[in-house]
Amino acid sequence: MEKQFLEGLYCHSLTRYERLLTREVKIGDVALGGKNPIRVQSMTTTDTMDTQATVEQSVRMIEAGCEYVRITAPSINEAKNLANIKKELRARGYRTPLVADIHFTPNAAEVAARIVEKVRINPGNFADRKKFEFIEYDDAAYHEELERIRERFIPLLSICKEYGTALRIGTNHGSLSDRIMSRYGDTALGMVESALEFLRIAAAENFHQIVLSMKSSNPQVMVQAYRTLIHRMALEGMNYPLHLGVTEAGEGEDGRVKSAAGIGTLLEDGIGDTVRVSLTEDPEFEIPVARALVERYNRRSNHALIPAIPPAELKDGKVVLKSGRDFPFHPFEYQRRPTREVLNMGHHQVPRVIADYSRVEKLSAASFFAAGYSYSVSTDKWNLSDQACDFIYTGSGLVGFAIPGTLGIILDAPAWKTLTNTERMYPLFRGEEFIHSDRRSAQLNFVALEADDISSHRFNIEQLDATCVILLHTENMHAMPALRRAFLELQLRNSSLPVVVWRSYRGLTEEEVQLQAATDLGGLLLDGYGDGVMISANGEVSPQKLNSLAFGILQAARTRISKTEYISCPSCGRTLFDLQETTAKIRARTDHLKGLKIGIMGCIVNGPGEMADADYGYVGSGPGKITLYKGREVVRKSINTDLAVDALIDLIREHGDWVEKGS
Repeated sequence: MEKQFLEGLYCHSLTRYERLLTREVKIGDVALGGKNPIRVQSMTTTDTMDTQATVEQSVRMIEAGCEYVRITAPSINEAKNLANIKKELRARGYRTPLVADIHFTPNAAEVAARIVEKVRINPGNFADRKKFEFIEYDDAAYHEELERIRERFIPLLSICKEYGTALRIGTNHGSLSDRIMSRYGDTALGMVESALEFLRIAAAENFHQIVLSMKSSNPQVMVQAYRTLIHRMALEGMNYPLHLGVTEAGEGEDGRVKSAAGIGTLLEDGIGDTVRVSLTEDPEFEIPVARALVERYNRRSNHALIPAIPPAELKDGKVVLKSGRDFPFHPFEYQRRPTREVLNMGHHQVPRVIADYSRVEKLSAASFFAAGYSYSVSTDKWNLSDQACDFIYTGSGLVGFAIPGTLGIILDAPAWKTLTNTERMYPLFRGEEFIHSDRRSAQLNFVALEADDISSHRFNIEQLDATCVILLHTENMHAMPALRRAFLELQLRNSSLPVVVWRSYRGLTEEEVQLQAATDLGGLLLDGYGDGVMISANGEVSPQKLNSLAFGILQAARTRISKTEYISCPSCGRTLFDLQETTAKIRARTDHLKGLKIGIMGCIVNGPGEMADADYGYVGSGPGKITLYKGREVVRKSINTDLAVDALIDLIREHGDWVEKGS
């Protein structure tokens, strides 16, 4: 099995699109895995005891294209009521499989397994109560704990066997058990081991109707966990299907971008059998987003050929090229590609944002507002937003006014050569144009290259000098892997030139551009590739939207923080307050706190653990009551919801993280 994944360590190929073939699992009438299509699903947000409301919402989800409907069952009562919900849906002619979502209550899982087609359990809290305690376990004590879990888990497996019920072992980054945390830490490997403990018990009981997930609100952790899981399963001869999702992604553009960065990165490598996009919106709105992500791969196998990676082999448990060099790609840990610094790009600099203004007919100071710059006539000064881009590409358009001191202008080389004053003006050469040019910038030259020019050695990288930054693009349908292959080639050729990734889209809606750019660029950034980004959309999406999208992708990849981040759960039947309304209130008060991470969780199941690395947490703890957290520590309990947002602001002030708007 190791040789099967030698090239990518976790997928069939890093250059050729091919679905990862997994075991087929029967879930009612809708099979998952194997050669079945990638399924999409969502979760109800109603009170499970409210049969009518849950049925009505389920119908809206199904008619939007939902293929599995997940419903929370926090206690035995809710688990029993799943029978009434199922009966009503079937009476209306809907046969969509139902999934019970279980946390903390194995007995509820055992009830639900007799009713619905699939049960989801969280290995972090199925047989454990998280206390955030560090306990030293020797091997004997650790084995004792596993035996305790085995005894608690086997009854559920027996019921699933008897009733033909499938099981999802759904690990969440923020709810790892104290036992796992003590041995593996808060890591992707810990997430994988948490699932494998349960998976080995199930395999020993000859139960294989299992789906796995590795969810995190951090796309980088999520991607690494899935890759590690696949690699570890291959070593143990397992190939269970995978449910993909970025948990607590949030709402609007941020939620879509974060979801696409994590889910899309895996789909690019043929990974994933079902997708759930977790947005803080009504669940029927999640389905079109999930479908848009999935449908991009229906014809992906027809992509243009990408040059293969040089052959590799295993030596002493390490992957090396046949030439003896280390394998240039590190899929299980984040390593930023080392580059030299060219002006303000590369090396330790944050990835830069280039706004494409090449289609703007008449450049003026007012047109730069969309890129984060506003000019004040009264003070004769430029004001910069937190999302002010670093460069503006104007094509052949000349700028006839004084630009902000922090901004650089990029022009096509022929237009740049007509300038007499080139201060903060930089040329863009097209490949060989740089080699033959009689005039170049002494500071910074952009050189546009197609990914295949580098991967196929059609362009000699050694001809570029220490002032060059590559503007890397591709027309390949399999875009992210084509661009990644070019980065791998640069590593193999010991090139330390900074690279800006340029993706251009045509004929797409604004949301389609969001999802595709977040996949293409986010996937590279999550693996440490890219010193900047530029997004073009053929004039079909506004410059302001594209600029916001570029910064949003960098934030989702955790490579450049430019705004407040909200880790907000998607709501479900456990939620104890109106998540959408509350998130909007908190965002309105705090969206200027650049770099701060605020977790907004509907119930104790989704916090504090699910908030993972949030700085502050706002968690439903009872009807009309909120608990506030600083990190993972409870600070104030049982605050009335009408006072809780003000209390959160006070808490942020107390810890010195508050600034007034506009200051």
